Amino acid sequence: MSQSKIQAYITGTGSFLPENILTNQDLEKMVDTSDEWIVTRTGISERRIAPDDMGTTHMGSEAARAAMADAGIGPEEIDLIIAATFTGDMPMPACACLLQNELGAVNAAAYDLAAACSGFVYALATAKDGILSGRYKNVLVVAVEKLSTVTDWTDRNTCVLFGDGAGAAVVSCAPKGPRIAFEDLGADGSSAELLYIPAGGALLPASMGTVEEGDHYIKMGGREVFKHAVNSMVGSIDKLLELSGLTVDDLTVVVPHQANIRIISTLARTIGIDDEKVFVNLEKYGNMSSATIAVALDEVFRSRTFCAGDKVALVAFGGGFTWGSCLLEC
Repeated sequence: MSQSKIQAYITGTGSFLPENILTNQDLEKMVDTSDEWIVTRTGISERRIAPDDMGTTHMGSEAARAAMADAGIGPEEIDLIIAATFTGDMPMPACACLLQNELGAVNAAAYDLAAACSGFVYALATAKDGILSGRYKNVLVVAVEKLSTVTDWTDRNTCVLFGDGAGAAVVSCAPKGPRIAFEDLGADGSSAELLYIPAGGALLPASMGTVEEGDHYIKMGGREVFKHAVNSMVGSIDKLLELSGLTVDDLTVVVPHQANIRIISTLARTIGIDDEKVFVNLEKYGNMSSATIAVALDEVFRSRTFCAGDKVALVAFGGGFTWGSCLLEC
């Protein structure tokens, strides 16, 4: 295959959700909140929580196995593993290296990509670049988060939002499945402290003080994050349509980051797309950060039949701030 004709395709997807379900009624017993308050403001009814002894490596490997089975390839055929996560089992080595060992992907290079909720879209774009370069034939993208470990369960404004889970995709040069046609990525570090975890890095290492102050938990300025999320995702979709020469009416389905139903509804209304074209599973899983779109994409492909020429748009926004969109052509 000449390099000029190489394309990147998603040849398989998979996902994994922990069995334990934390409902809004459960949260009513933990913090000052109610099912009505949570549903009205977020659209979330329940979320999955991994047990203490289940790490991101386990969740990610389960999703990865499902994706490889869907693609019809074995772990030894994987050339590269990209793990999109900021809640790896440990700071070093990378989650991707632990996944490589767990899966037996002995021929794969491996590294992590940290772009928060935009991680899966960033990783797909990076995987595509690796395929188009001719360096790799099969790239395994795993998006996995255990947000329950960085959630302040006494903060009713944030603890109702997050859940645990993993999704994966195999990106290959083999012409099978939807083609990764176009992508748009962006970032703005000037607003980093609107959505961040203060401690645990080199600037503020873990100490008794950081633990006592709750500095290892997600901190979020909800109202401002809402505005940035909508504006950034609308802008990214507009750029994606410009790059592809399409209009919003050409899109078969849009899979947005599942952070908040109000964000999703405002996004749909602003870009002018019918609600039935927007995929939502927020009510079941909440916000799983990088894993959100990966799990949603797996559900989309397993629940719907697509025809040649159908177009699926992914769009995300996350801490950093980061944002990105991706157009898949069936």
